[in-house]
Amino acid sequence: MTPVVLAIACLIVITLSYGGLCAVSPFGDCRRCRGMGHALKTDRKGRIKRGKDCRRCKATGKRIRTGRWLYNRWARIYRAGTDTPGGTR
Repeated sequence: MTPVVLAIACLIVITLSYGGLCAVSPFGDCRRCRGMGHALKTDRKGRIKRGKDCRRCKATGKRIRTGRWLYNRWARIYRAGTDTPGGTR
């Protein structure tokens, strides 16, 4: 196998794997709070305490994956462009 064909095959496998991951698990851990939903801070004695809620994920600890976001956007545009007249099928 030539290196070009091998590289293309690897990219196809990676793309299909990520697509499967987005289909099975559309939400991943928030990168900012690492899935905890809040920050950790220490008090003066060095004990760990709960910090402020994460603003990026709104304290859920989950964010939608990029691939799923792109799929949702594509599906919304597709549905809007192929709307049936009369509203029913």
